[in-house]
Amino acid sequence: MLIILALFALVSAGLGADLVVENAVIYTLDPKQPVANRMAVRAGRIAAVGRDAARYEQPGIRRLDLGGRTVVPGFIDSHGHLSGLGDLLENIDLRHATSVTAIARMVRDRGGTVRAGEWIRGHAWDQTNWGGAFPTADDLASAGEHPVFLKRVDGHAAWVNRRALEIADITASTPDPPGGRIIRDAAGRPTGVLIDRAQALVAKHIPQASAQQVRDRIARAARECATLGLTGVHDAGISRADLDAYRFLVKAGELPIRIYGMIGGAGELWRDYLARGPEIGEKLTVRSIKLMADGAIGSRGAAMWQPYSDEPGNTGLLILTREQIESTAHDAIRRGFQVNTHAIGDRANRIVLDAYGAVLGGRNDKRFRIEHAQVVSLPDFALFAKYDVIASIQSTHATSDMRWAAARLGPDRLAGAWATQRFLRAGVRIANGSDFPVEDPNPLWGLYAAVTRQEHNGKPPGGFMPDQRLTREQALRSFTIDGAYAAFEEKDKGTLESGKLADFVVLSHDIIKIAAADLLKTRVLMTVVGGEIVHSSLP
Repeated sequence: MLIILALFALVSAGLGADLVVENAVIYTLDPKQPVANRMAVRAGRIAAVGRDAARYEQPGIRRLDLGGRTVVPGFIDSHGHLSGLGDLLENIDLRHATSVTAIARMVRDRGGTVRAGEWIRGHAWDQTNWGGAFPTADDLASAGEHPVFLKRVDGHAAWVNRRALEIADITASTPDPPGGRIIRDAAGRPTGVLIDRAQALVAKHIPQASAQQVRDRIARAARECATLGLTGVHDAGISRADLDAYRFLVKAGELPIRIYGMIGGAGELWRDYLARGPEIGEKLTVRSIKLMADGAIGSRGAAMWQPYSDEPGNTGLLILTREQIESTAHDAIRRGFQVNTHAIGDRANRIVLDAYGAVLGGRNDKRFRIEHAQVVSLPDFALFAKYDVIASIQSTHATSDMRWAAARLGPDRLAGAWATQRFLRAGVRIANGSDFPVEDPNPLWGLYAAVTRQEHNGKPPGGFMPDQRLTREQALRSFTIDGAYAAFEEKDKGTLESGKLADFVVLSHDIIKIAAADLLKTRVLMTVVGGEIVHSSLP
């Protein structure tokens, strides 16, 4: 045995490495060696960490002296939308608009730059930024003859103008579609806001993007993610057009990050994958389906047991039944797929848990997920643990929604809302993300929200529901190794240890030791994916 080990050491030393990272503070998240100062990379994977890396150093090897800077595993966003982010980057960004008037002005300005009658699109308006009242179609009169389609920040509502309503032939006699709601005035006339599946009444009239446009959007979004330190994204709901774009970009060597794709619903693409089975690769993996159980709290579409505290009589929208979710889950398990279901309200979460439980039976390693899991009845946390369901959460949602959370939910439901530590205490694994473009894709902002539960201005003092704050290590794990686990990829990603993919990030500050407020000042200096530098601002 000693002879074999000696020979292995000689061979390893002879192979050398492609890159040696040195003079760094490397947080590995490997319990056997939590912190190291050097790391060797060979053929896209980590060859050694710490003192063992010296075996791979040879004259002429490429060295990266980081001058004491911090290195962490590459960040993984466990719930994002690449095409949506790319679309936001090329259309009107409404994230910072604080009035209907400001948005109307932006729409008017865009109308002066596009062809006559062309659709004007935008994303991320939020009526809570101007008092809480939904806007109307008449507020967009500045668009003239241009039809307008503006997505709400959570993606669960659309604000359209009169021209768009005319094109879609939506009138007072148009019924609400299943799983959707047309907001109406006292006389029953559409006001211009469409909730959840009602959005499709207008959206289907918008010309579809060409294959090149989809590729450009995804490539643009992927580059943005790489600059922010994201080495992997779980794309929550891909279409066939998205999939074609990903395959093209991978083949062309133009996809800088890794994608774990969730098929968007039980449609034709899902049936094709049931016939062929999962697709697993280093840059693109498709082995899960994304279902939608309900809407969102901000547009009062999340399915609740009791009415919203600020809208009596409204308990939200249930988009899928337990039977539909259970049927899809049976098909998924039979063909080796994971099921990831959007559920935000307490009623939706319980329905999904019951559907999963009927298929899973008890403890398992199928790694089914509930995406968002924002409002959970207190007894239902134990069901997450009972069925080994992963809570795929977004810490920035808590800090964005806290302004109106109490008014929407009331004190009783608030106890189980955005309850990150409650999941951990129940033995439930969490995977963190941003739900971009709903929130900003910057994972450092996500870490800040997770450990402070505060807005960027430090409010509220002590944080929103401060007992649910994560520690630094818990937060970092939720954006790295736990995200890898949620995609069955923990053997290849999520920690920095020998044999794993060389996905890592160089940071300007030590995010474990600095003051929490300084997380917002931290910058990604370098992003490395498979040993290849895909972003660098280092000299």
